[in-house]
Amino acid sequence: MDDVTRNDKTVAVVGGGLIGVSWSALFLAHGYDVALFEPSVAGRAQIADRISLAMGQVAEIATSLPLSGKLTVTETLAETVAGAIWVQENAPEDVPLKRELYSAIEKDAPPGVTIASSTSSLVWSELSAGMDDPSRLITAHPFNPPHLMPLVELFGSDKNRVERAAAFYRTVERYPVKLKREAIGHIANRLSSALWREAVNMVAEDIADVDDIDAALVYGPGLRWSVVGAHMAYHLGGGEGGIAHYLSHLGPSQEKRWKDLGTPTLDEATRGKLVEGIEQEARGRDVARLEALRDDALIAAQRALHGRRV
Repeated sequence: MDDVTRNDKTVAVVGGGLIGVSWSALFLAHGYDVALFEPSVAGRAQIADRISLAMGQVAEIATSLPLSGKLTVTETLAETVAGAIWVQENAPEDVPLKRELYSAIEKDAPPGVTIASSTSSLVWSELSAGMDDPSRLITAHPFNPPHLMPLVELFGSDKNRVERAAAFYRTVERYPVKLKREAIGHIANRLSSALWREAVNMVAEDIADVDDIDAALVYGPGLRWSVVGAHMAYHLGGGEGGIAHYLSHLGPSQEKRWKDLGTPTLDEATRGKLVEGIEQEARGRDVARLEALRDDALIAAQRALHGRRV
């Protein structure tokens, strides 16, 4: 896929769940045709409406979009990947299932076409084992939902293919990052897991309530992290001397905080506190309503931040 073209060729999306629908909406909104395979008949019946809604959200963020591509909801994997310029796989996190899919895709897709897995926790070496050509597979983990969150985390054995993947995702206004070596959870989920571990610890240790912990993150570091990353934030926190000054003068205090962080377990008591805390924070709003509020805020934030990353 050295030359990226649109409309005359098709992106294959395997799996029509939350992530597959989101990817499909993004590709379509940016002018790619999409062949979407969802094995569930009931799932296929709802796909068009869900994609239409997501495409409307993409349009609220993008500065300009080409004519939207054509959606084809397929009934077999073979017809989905035939003639595809790209395969975005979104099957459940089940290694045998994914390996079975890759075997079929290798047989039915054009030779050499990249197979990109949206896996959130599985690693490339585990997924690619048994493939005729493992270099065709890359892990391309999006942050949920992909049509609203720009991040895509890439890893593969073929550096040139990974570079081409980064170029492809940039055509749909994603922000690709590359791992130097594979790691469970990639980059962003490892960071998220580390932060949530301490958030859970503070609930378990009765340091603060769930809603206050969430508010502290949203209105404190979360707001800062939307424009600068953790390392850059501390660089700026060092004043004129930057990160070197921070490390020499405040490094010991950082290490002191690290030593005081907890390692909670999700035992029955802690789970109960988390569930009760979320019920209080949700204030009677169901998941659909909370998702809508989240998406509206993500759209507004991205419109404000478009092109302003430090």
